[in-house]
Amino acid sequence: MPVYSFEALTVEGQTRKGVIEADSAKAARGMLRGQAMVPLKVETVGAEAGQAPGQAGAGGRGFKRRVFNATGLSVWTRQLAGLVSSGLPLERALTSLSDEAERDAERHLVASLRAEVNGGSTFARALAQHPHEFSHIYMAVIGAGEQTGNLGLVLERLADDLEEQQALKAKLIGAALYPAIVSLVAIVIVLFLVTYVVPQVAHVFAGSKRALPLLTVLMIGMSDLVRSYGWLMLMAIVLLTIGTRMALANAVFREKYDAAWLNLPILGKLARSYNTARFASTLAMLSAAGVPILKALQAAAETLSNSAMRSDALDALILVREGAPLASALAQKKRFPGLLAMFARLGEQTGQLPLMLQRAAKQLSTEVARRAMQLATLLEPLLIVAMGVVVMLIVLAVLLPIIQLNQLVK
Repeated sequence: MPVYSFEALTVEGQTRKGVIEADSAKAARGMLRGQAMVPLKVETVGAEAGQAPGQAGAGGRGFKRRVFNATGLSVWTRQLAGLVSSGLPLERALTSLSDEAERDAERHLVASLRAEVNGGSTFARALAQHPHEFSHIYMAVIGAGEQTGNLGLVLERLADDLEEQQALKAKLIGAALYPAIVSLVAIVIVLFLVTYVVPQVAHVFAGSKRALPLLTVLMIGMSDLVRSYGWLMLMAIVLLTIGTRMALANAVFREKYDAAWLNLPILGKLARSYNTARFASTLAMLSAAGVPILKALQAAAETLSNSAMRSDALDALILVREGAPLASALAQKKRFPGLLAMFARLGEQTGQLPLMLQRAAKQLSTEVARRAMQLATLLEPLLIVAMGVVVMLIVLAVLLPIIQLNQLVK
């Protein structure tokens, strides 16, 4: 049944806004009049205002703001899991969340989901009407929960997984934030000194017939280069960035680039562990929800941001389809840490594959966070020292001619 947003006047003359389910806009107005309200505006809503259900995310999805960000989706999933696990029917749980929504966009989205469920659709199919909001993995887990009759438990696991993702991303961002700020400040300070302070010194000593110190000459040359060709350098950097992004759109180049990235001394191991943690966590969640292993492997492979590792995961999928154990298939792919194959083998031997995969994901996530903090701890003093050395060289380039003049006066 379609969902409509409305704006109407009550008997007291107050304006009331909300959503209502009806067969048509005319029926919605009739229902509002039956509630002693005068309808001012009645519009069809979907995931975004002005869209009918089923049209959310259809063309131009990349230009529309999502109703739920990553944190909002995890909170909403946790709330829904709590209501369903307490025994509340799904329709009533969605009604409760719709009533408690603080934003109109969220209220419309949940009302649209409730309308689909009331119309006889499964919850997974209702979510599929809004692909811009819910990933295919999210829908696959929900669908498996509905098929097994454990929707509440599956929602709890899904909320746990989303929260773990957010926690890991927050740790990585926190580790990278301080070095990024220090680097930005250093670049701004150096550009200011090179483009403003050094030229002033050059102007002061321009009439001097004395030879300037080598360091001062080098700094003046660098300053002239930046001042004369700075915009060209900036344009070259922009063009190089655009060209790199276009090249990365090519699947073959992207896989070679990602494979080379994995071979970097420190960052490569960090990327390898992060991607494997996401892969293992998704695979554990899907298999625990009852999703067939082949379908779970396919979905988990798509969570890998590194295309080289994704290719290995799809190769492992082919081996499993041909009858190979999961542990053996993963062990043949050297880009995945050996820890994953070891835990997968233990899971297959004990019949607790989801539990073992989840333990592997947790251990790898902890390792990623630890390595990121170590890298940030190492980078912080190095960046400060590097900035200090550069500033010291610029200051010396300014002071050396002054010291030289003082010696001549004496």
